[in-house]
Amino acid sequence: MKFECEKSLLASAIDGVSRAITNRAAIPVLEGILLKAEGFSLTLTGYDMEMAITTSIESNVLVPGEMVLDAKLFGSMVSRMPGGTVKVELDNNGTATVKGGVAEFEIPAMMAGEYPTLPIPGAENTMTVKCGMLREMIEKTIYAVSQEDKKPAHTGELFVIEPNSLTIVALDGYRLAIIHRDVICTRDIRIIIPAKTLQELLKIMNDNEADIKIDANRRYVVFTTCGYTIMSRLIEGDFLNYQSVIPDGCRTSVVVDCRPFIDTVERASLIITERLKNPLRVSFTDGKVTVRCQTTLGKVIDEFNAEKQEGDNVEIGFNNRYMLEALRNSKAERMRMEINGPLSPVKLLPETGEDFIYLVLPVRFKNE
Repeated sequence: MKFECEKSLLASAIDGVSRAITNRAAIPVLEGILLKAEGFSLTLTGYDMEMAITTSIESNVLVPGEMVLDAKLFGSMVSRMPGGTVKVELDNNGTATVKGGVAEFEIPAMMAGEYPTLPIPGAENTMTVKCGMLREMIEKTIYAVSQEDKKPAHTGELFVIEPNSLTIVALDGYRLAIIHRDVICTRDIRIIIPAKTLQELLKIMNDNEADIKIDANRRYVVFTTCGYTIMSRLIEGDFLNYQSVIPDGCRTSVVVDCRPFIDTVERASLIITERLKNPLRVSFTDGKVTVRCQTTLGKVIDEFNAEKQEGDNVEIGFNNRYMLEALRNSKAERMRMEINGPLSPVKLLPETGEDFIYLVLPVRFKNE
């Protein structure tokens, strides 16, 4: 096996597929990148038995073949090579020579035959959308994915794919994030995609105007975009019936500027730590929002003006981090908060319309 590639192309491809590789894999060969040289291209694959990332780049293939090289070592070598052409050759003894300029390395290669065969997903096309739209939908919801494995289905995002719409839902038992877009889809299917897959997809979608093709069935999803193919197993299990927990109507409606609210919560958070997780007391009273908190580190009172308040005055407790993440990830200038009392979930929406819906559970005060 012998091939030559342009250094920047090869370094970028290694970095991309390495996102699917774990450093402490159960099978040593999975710590490597599968390289397949044939025709005029080099195909690179990273795989962790749950997710695979594949890409192909232009290459001058002198001798076709396959091998597996340690991803971390190979990537570090190529990234530090001088610009120009990188030459890679595998000899009959299983040693790979990697050469760029006057720098030359010899490293052991692993046999391609030991690399697990990627499953054939048999996924059917569901939709093709712009990367920018899918990026926005994921970024506005993924913060709410559960970090605990108590309910595996909630460690991913639910994609509700219908003939004319895509809805993405994330929740962790304390908050809920829903975003909806009108999209032409060819399937009617609900799938749960692991958060890790979506986080790696965000890093690969480097052109917001590029198309991303999504294929899916009940077991796999395949994303194809920007020269990469990401295949991932789906999460099995029952996702919460999220529509049943969204409150109807409200007793208090408040429109707030997000920036002053974020600044106020950030200041109050200075006296909150992992050990001192006292809730914020947030009062909505006659067009003013007052934030109070007290811990053994100190006491804070802060306030800002609401744009518009309708209905009852109310005081409600919030986890500071949950409120901050909802405000930040909305990327909205103003939000509408709909409240049904101090113990009911608070609904956060855009000032007008329902482009997205966030729910944040309140925190009960100890003296109540």
